[in-house]
Amino acid sequence: MLRTLDIVLIVVMTAAATVTYTIKHRAENKLEEVRKLDAAIKLEEDTIDLLRADWALLTQPNRLERLVGAFGADLQLAPTPSTQLARPQELPMLKADLPPTEEEKKLAADKAPENKTDNIATGSVAR
Repeated sequence: MLRTLDIVLIVVMTAAATVTYTIKHRAENKLEEVRKLDAAIKLEEDTIDLLRADWALLTQPNRLERLVGAFGADLQLAPTPSTQLARPQELPMLKADLPPTEEEKKLAADKAPENKTDNIATGSVAR
């Protein structure tokens, strides 16, 4: 006759084997996903290398000179005049660097009262 303990141990071993098999199966599926992602990454890296080589070929100065010579009349290219060149100091200021106007100052004063805090309690602040 089997004792109750023997039956319980058989059930526990069966459950452990089932869990082990399930974990192994999931790990194999994840490993397959990793292999697929590695293959996709390798394909993208190869594509990037190919595109860089194409870009280097297309932007060779000798090739561009030949194309400009062949299609110069159609393209009507001309050197940039020196009057169109500007130094960084000559460029207008960025909008973020401009001083605020009176209207913007009033809007900012109306929106945010000074030296006042709100009553919103967050989880990161101890009160």
